[in-house]
Amino acid sequence: MTGPVHSTIPERERAILVGVQPAQPNGLFRTDDSIEELSQLAAAAGAEVLETVVQRRGQPSPAHYIGKGKLRELCSLREQTDANLVLFDDELSPTQQRNLENALRVKVLDRTALILDIFGRRARTREGRLQVDLAQHEYLLPRLAGQWSHLERLGGGIGTRGPGETQLETDRRLIRGRIERLKQQLGAVRRHRQLYRRRRSGRGVPVVALVGYTNAGKSTLMNALSNAQVAVEGRLFATLDPTTRRIKLPSQREVLLTDTVGFIQKLPTQLVASFRATLEELHEAALLLHVVDISYTTAAEQAETVDHVLGELGLTEKPTVLVANKVDLLVGDGAQPDLLTDLDRGTQSAGDRFLRGLSHPFQVHPPHDGHEAGSEAVLVSAVKSWGLGRLLDKITEKLGEDMVELAVEVPYNVPNVMMLVRRYGQVLREDYRDKGIYVRARVPAHLGRRLEQYTLTRRGRRG
Repeated sequence: MTGPVHSTIPERERAILVGVQPAQPNGLFRTDDSIEELSQLAAAAGAEVLETVVQRRGQPSPAHYIGKGKLRELCSLREQTDANLVLFDDELSPTQQRNLENALRVKVLDRTALILDIFGRRARTREGRLQVDLAQHEYLLPRLAGQWSHLERLGGGIGTRGPGETQLETDRRLIRGRIERLKQQLGAVRRHRQLYRRRRSGRGVPVVALVGYTNAGKSTLMNALSNAQVAVEGRLFATLDPTTRRIKLPSQREVLLTDTVGFIQKLPTQLVASFRATLEELHEAALLLHVVDISYTTAAEQAETVDHVLGELGLTEKPTVLVANKVDLLVGDGAQPDLLTDLDRGTQSAGDRFLRGLSHPFQVHPPHDGHEAGSEAVLVSAVKSWGLGRLLDKITEKLGEDMVELAVEVPYNVPNVMMLVRRYGQVLREDYRDKGIYVRARVPAHLGRRLEQYTLTRRGRRG
């Protein structure tokens, strides 16, 4: 005789989403768009969204985020739907979270905790796990009080805590110790990355970094340009761990293309701080490719959010190419043949007309946002490989602004120098002479300084 069979599959959490719509907009996104994004985050974490509650009020309540009347409605709705999770669209203070859990008697999470949970599920490398672990502990530390009843009990134990120390104080001390150890481990990772970047810089290989809003298609573009075979999923934060691949431009110059974690509105400050070692790669990049999902109705707001984060990271002045991706979702079969022809030919004559004709407005960034005045977005479809030729030409053009043209005679006994010129520069002329190889080439400024001892004539920087 056998006993009852129980499923080992964890029950899917049933969630209610809650947001506050301010009387005066205080962000880039409308409340409806922000709640829709919260719903996508909930789905990415494996929750089923049952209901959505939005209250219009001047500002969130310091005690419960929403007003007392709306809280009573929420309690009633939770009982009716049998929801076991309530998600709030803004970061809650420890007091708000404690009061809400006492009133609702179910688990309460805010947007920050939800994003941290998704990052915790998706991180695969040791570095990624360390970064997420640090962010989660820094988020948890001020929220310990009142979370579990055992925290208020006095505890004892040899070598674990002092006399009379409460469990809450013990947990705080343990978490602070864990945070310090994680910071030390990430410090070691950061130093290792710095050494790697110095070696890479010494070889003169420029880095081109993909940045953008989560799910903008950065990994798909990475695959299309480099055949990197990065896993691509149509969900938020599918890529957390950076991937770098070597690609060759039409000029035969080699560059390193690196994929980075996507940004999102209301990005937790803990994550930005914890991912410092990874995001420092952006500072070393010679060029940023800002990828935007042009098919999305909030494309302009998403692009502005990314610009804001880049500004916080001190990257406003970094040379940037704006890449309007997923244009295939806006172009039906047989529609706008001039645009498709232009994309295939690598030209952009229809780009302005296309952007102006969008049902949702999209503005190319003004110069003070770190983009060229009057610069055009490069329209592409990474999934269909449309417009990639023009994008590569644009990358070549932008990187060429930091190239120098020179003429050198390289002795035959230093063949590695010619290898560097061929790999990282553009050879314009090459002759074999009595004393060595005469070569006229355009090379990165960094490599040009290494070649000065062989220089015959220097033609200077050309932009």
